[in-house]
Amino acid sequence: METKKSLLERINRLAESGIAPSGKEFRGLSRSTVETISSAMGVSGRDVEIEALEAGIIPLRYQRNIGSLGIEGQLKLRRARVAVVGAGGLGGLLIELLARLGIGALVVIDGETFTEDNLNRQILCTEAWIGRSKVDAAQQRVSLINSAVEVEAHNVSISRDNIDALIKGCCLVIDALDSIPVRLILQEAAARLTVPFVHGAIAGFVGEIMTVCPGDRGLAAFYEAGQHIPRAGIEVELGTPSVTPAVTAALQAMEAVKLITGRGELIRNKLLYLDLDGGRMSEIDLARS
Repeated sequence: METKKSLLERINRLAESGIAPSGKEFRGLSRSTVETISSAMGVSGRDVEIEALEAGIIPLRYQRNIGSLGIEGQLKLRRARVAVVGAGGLGGLLIELLARLGIGALVVIDGETFTEDNLNRQILCTEAWIGRSKVDAAQQRVSLINSAVEVEAHNVSISRDNIDALIKGCCLVIDALDSIPVRLILQEAAARLTVPFVHGAIAGFVGEIMTVCPGDRGLAAFYEAGQHIPRAGIEVELGTPSVTPAVTAALQAMEAVKLITGRGELIRNKLLYLDLDGGRMSEIDLARS
């Protein structure tokens, strides 16, 4: 309790007055001030930012979030722990967006390394990182974007044996996989742990997004028990130009924001289908399927 009081006193003492683009006055903390307080008090940057937001003081890196999310919404993001399963085309972009939004902790799971054909779309992949672990790249990238975001990296492929332990404690799970059977394993685990599941898939200039809450059918609406399920979808034929994961990941990240903050309307009990070639979005109502 005394540490919390001392932390708040230091935050209040070092906070600076500022003017938002809207013309409104606010009190804020710079990144360097957050790091100074964190080091002096022996607490994480995430804890400093949470304490500041609770006092109505805005870390400057989130100042452009507050008009849309509010301080309470930003606090919810800072307290959240989110699993991103897959750190490739969709996953890399999701990690980038969530870190910039200020998600408190990211659990990143992927057992693959970068190959040269990842360079066309995977934001974490650089020429220098060919052959390196995708989760290592994710951890390094987040440290450069937002050092106050905690990253738990797992360089493993998921299975029915390990998935529950990997995502336990997360408030939601985001699907950035390219394997249909593994994606179904992930949805089943999320359901067991009563955690919302945000699905995304891409192929060519087509993407799809859906949020599955505990009790929803989700992907089970498309696959019958006992039927043969191919390992991969049509992506193996159509490839994946960079624009498709960019749009799809952005919509998945927005679903995460809505789930965590309680705002907006979820893409739930329906599948949002993106036809980027035709410039169209359409919905498939799963409640009637």
